[in-house]
Amino acid sequence: METDPMSGFSRRTILQGFGALLAGFGLPEAVHAEKVGNPLFATALMEGEQYGMAILDSDGEVLRRVVLPGRGHDVTCDKGGRHIVAFARRPGTFALAIDQQRDREPVVFHSPPNRHFYGHGVFIQNDKLLVATENDFDNGRGVLGLYDVTDGFRRIGEWSSHGIGPHDLALSPDGKSLIIANGGMDTHPDYGREVLNLATMEPSLVFLDPSDGSLREKHALPNEWSRLSTRHMDVAADGTVFVGCQWQGVASECPPLLLSFRAGEGRRDYELGELATRLQGYVGSVSVNRDAERVAITSPHGDLAIMLDTRTGTVTGVEEGVDLCGAAPLAQGFITSTGTGRFGRNNLPGLSFDNHILAL
Repeated sequence: METDPMSGFSRRTILQGFGALLAGFGLPEAVHAEKVGNPLFATALMEGEQYGMAILDSDGEVLRRVVLPGRGHDVTCDKGGRHIVAFARRPGTFALAIDQQRDREPVVFHSPPNRHFYGHGVFIQNDKLLVATENDFDNGRGVLGLYDVTDGFRRIGEWSSHGIGPHDLALSPDGKSLIIANGGMDTHPDYGREVLNLATMEPSLVFLDPSDGSLREKHALPNEWSRLSTRHMDVAADGTVFVGCQWQGVASECPPLLLSFRAGEGRRDYELGELATRLQGYVGSVSVNRDAERVAITSPHGDLAIMLDTRTGTVTGVEEGVDLCGAAPLAQGFITSTGTGRFGRNNLPGLSFDNHILAL
């Protein structure tokens, strides 16, 4: 079947594929035809002690779910719409991949014994290679695990992330740059999520060649911002990279939490006035609506999302919600989710949505 990345992919194919593969948590298997035309989203979630990944429509109706071995973090999909992959939350070691063109069980694969995932990945090289941010924790360095999509997601090697604590990553719209947010935080699974190098953090944003992983550009933050961990990102149509940060220092000294970068250019900082204080030093998700030229940042610590014009940096809206973190583009705005079970405008009792939403 054709998987031309420019043509998108069939939502009906998604639902048929999930119908063949996934177990619903007590939900009816039938998906009504009228739902197929709605925008679809993927996200990690929890129900009680059970972890999973779900496909929902814009009305918040859960259409399909799959059980995950542990808590998930982010979900990625190739441009052709064939493979959807959910990653474990740091310091988890599993990922689960679904092939929507074949009637088979999901593939669970793992990072090597001396690595763990950071919860994010992206497809490159015409969807044949999956790149995942990983921690070489015994050596305190960031790596990018390389997984062969054509061979059951077998790990075939790794590239340096050219930093410590790589978290989110993205492929530029033109496909010519692999962009990595090196959060700068050294952690080790023996110490849980404790940051081991607060005094020597080195956050950065790097641009790599997606053909071989070679370094093209590295944008390090100034020394006085060394505790500003560059964590999540999204990329506008013109290649501007919006980066949401998490401050590991004294609250009263918090720098701007939203930055942007362009290849070959410098950094732009976004001063958000009194809204900056409400973020409480923490941006949990970044989402760009390329059609509407808007960017959204969320803060589950501050219980809000802030929307800005990608061209001017002007704040265009604020949305509030307890433990609000997930965000994805929808029409001329965004759809958001919370850890208390709200997806879009609907509350789903008993569910808790994790940090990110993927628009399918």
